[in-house]
Amino acid sequence: MAIDNAPKNPPGNPAPKKKIRREDALAYHSMGRKGKIEVIPTKPCATARDLSLAYSPGVAEPCLEIAKDPDLSYLYTARGNLVAVVSNGTAVLGLGDIGPAAGKPVMEGKGVLFKRFADIDVFDINIDAKEIDDVCRVVKALEPTFGGINLEDIKAPECFIIEERLKKEMQIPVFHDDQHGTAIISGAALLNALELAGKKIDQVKVIVSGAGASAIACTKFYISLGVKRENVVMVDTKGVVFKGRTEGMNPWKQEFASDTKARTLVEAAKGADVLLGCSVKGMFTQDMVRSMAKDPIVFALANPDPEISYPDAKDAREDVIMATGRSDYPNQVNNVLGFPYIFRGALDVRAKAITEDMKMAAAKALAELAKEDVPDSVSRAYGGEKFRYGRDYIIPKPLDPRVLLAVAPAVAKAAIEGGVARVQLDLNQYRDQLRKMQSRSHQVMGSIFTKAKKKLAKIVFPEGHHPKVQQAAEILREEGICEPVLLGPVDVIRESIKQQRLEELDGITIVNPEESPLYPKYVARLWELRQRRGLTYEEARRRMRTRAYYAAVMLEQGEVDGLVTGLTTGYADAVRPSLEVIHTRAGKRAAGVYIVVTKNDFKFFADCTVNIDPSPEEMAEIALTTADLARYFDVVPRVAMLSYSSFGSAEGESPRKVREATQLARQRRPDLEIDGEIQVTPALTADTRVPEFPFANLKDNANVFVFPNLDAANIAYQLLEAMGGAEVIGPVLLGMHKPVNVLQMGTSVQSIVNLAAITALRAQGDEFLF
Repeated sequence: MAIDNAPKNPPGNPAPKKKIRREDALAYHSMGRKGKIEVIPTKPCATARDLSLAYSPGVAEPCLEIAKDPDLSYLYTARGNLVAVVSNGTAVLGLGDIGPAAGKPVMEGKGVLFKRFADIDVFDINIDAKEIDDVCRVVKALEPTFGGINLEDIKAPECFIIEERLKKEMQIPVFHDDQHGTAIISGAALLNALELAGKKIDQVKVIVSGAGASAIACTKFYISLGVKRENVVMVDTKGVVFKGRTEGMNPWKQEFASDTKARTLVEAAKGADVLLGCSVKGMFTQDMVRSMAKDPIVFALANPDPEISYPDAKDAREDVIMATGRSDYPNQVNNVLGFPYIFRGALDVRAKAITEDMKMAAAKALAELAKEDVPDSVSRAYGGEKFRYGRDYIIPKPLDPRVLLAVAPAVAKAAIEGGVARVQLDLNQYRDQLRKMQSRSHQVMGSIFTKAKKKLAKIVFPEGHHPKVQQAAEILREEGICEPVLLGPVDVIRESIKQQRLEELDGITIVNPEESPLYPKYVARLWELRQRRGLTYEEARRRMRTRAYYAAVMLEQGEVDGLVTGLTTGYADAVRPSLEVIHTRAGKRAAGVYIVVTKNDFKFFADCTVNIDPSPEEMAEIALTTADLARYFDVVPRVAMLSYSSFGSAEGESPRKVREATQLARQRRPDLEIDGEIQVTPALTADTRVPEFPFANLKDNANVFVFPNLDAANIAYQLLEAMGGAEVIGPVLLGMHKPVNVLQMGTSVQSIVNLAAITALRAQGDEFLF
């Protein structure tokens, strides 16, 4: 955990938030299919049989089973992943009581966030009911359909009564996000802000501007975190909520009436440690911020315009720790950090309620996550901005994918321990399940990770100085996938590991080639291997100073079991040392394969990196080695030899080459399901292939695609990745004498982990040749 705790102004004020044009917002919601959501079937509905299973008569069978045991609705319907977002439109954003129909775009938007961040399905329920009894009656009647209820944009004080009554009367989670979402997220921010300010939570004075649903929920939550009730002063439109006040009071405000002489926000703010705004624009002044205690904490959460702007607060006090609800300033308190993941954890244990302990677990998980090093993928999502735990980064960013893995298991654990979970989970397995849900490539790699762990291989990384390699090495070590060996300046790497707090790398092997006692031996070995290829001894000495050659000889000599390189070097330059030192296996040719992972499937694409225009013999060899690779992913290979022609439908040199390659491959491996030349559509679609080409050897759709040249293969995988939303794993280097893989330059930490795992599997012995 690296900490940036220096009070400072940002280098210039952040750019003002770009105003959304009215015309753009209206066009966004009205273009194409109207609104923002749709219902998509999860089961096939293409044939008459499918329809008879989806509806009558087949649907009667699950109906009868659920009638016997209502809990089977979680097995036979979508209920377990379905949340109702319920609103009566009486307090929509800052728009007030605009009614349920006018509030529907907001509720659809809430559904989009549930789906985008936690893969939870939502129906928005906008009800024409304002009386408490009517709202409760409608919502309670929805229980058989949903796994949880998210109450939204219902005005205070009715929202308090409605939520409390429904929580008592329903056996599924009921959560009013307007109250608790802000409380949980700002609570996480408060824990870290106090730590950075060096203050104890039971000693700080907290001033709350506002007395609505969010303000009251935040206050209650802060008290549950450890703030003393007597240290809280609440201020509403009538002034300080003090003991004995009668004007504008209600039971919820009365709970926080203070024994204080202060009667205004200005008076209350003097000497305060924390100033929380859940009110309106402009309520805080620079003078108020200046009057606060040392290292003041100001959470100005009014949206879209805060009680005081970030630049104004920073100009007033250099030592202020500031959070707002805006995305264009540091420390955004955004409810999307909470509700999707809280419901995810609650649904997955089939919780009866969302308890205070579950909310507390969510806040603490967010606070701890902010202290961890932030992956480059998050920085890229925010234009390359770097984040480090400190005054300008006290809570995670909304687009940080790790939030799901931190919050949902913490909530599930609290539900289990609190006795409200109907389903008991192994939390380690649950985290892995969430990773697979979040990343299709992680799901595909599951079998490889498991197999690689059976025998711990030593994998060398020439670019050991790079933080991405070090972060990947920690994951590989922590998961027991392989034992990394890092090459580079020893002191520099150890300092980098220390700065990143990569504790799993304590004791890791780090080698500086020029300082290694094996350097002279490796120079001699490289010269011996290449002296008849024009390499002088002096040139061998020079090359051995480059870590790529040192790593290649290290592998050739058996000091390590595999090699992963290429993060900072172009593919051709990265692979050259290994080709010169390791060579390909006898009779084999190197080729590069990408595993292309789509929403519902994954395919193997070859050759994407090495052979520019392979001969028929080379294409046949590529097909066979790629088929071998597929088997290690527990896939029965079905190989399509691709062309612009299908079985002689067009003439040309390329179709003839592919046809010959197919024949050669079939001769060498008669048991392999392979055919070609064939176009992509019949290779992928039985409806086209079977009637038009009933003689085809492909009995099912192809999963291994061998392209006629490098242009076609490289373009195809990149198009699917860039335009089709596919994830790619690789490239996996085939045909080498020993396990070597070359990364895409600048690739992600997870890609390094994936390729290292594949390398470790290949290192386990000849039974894993590909």
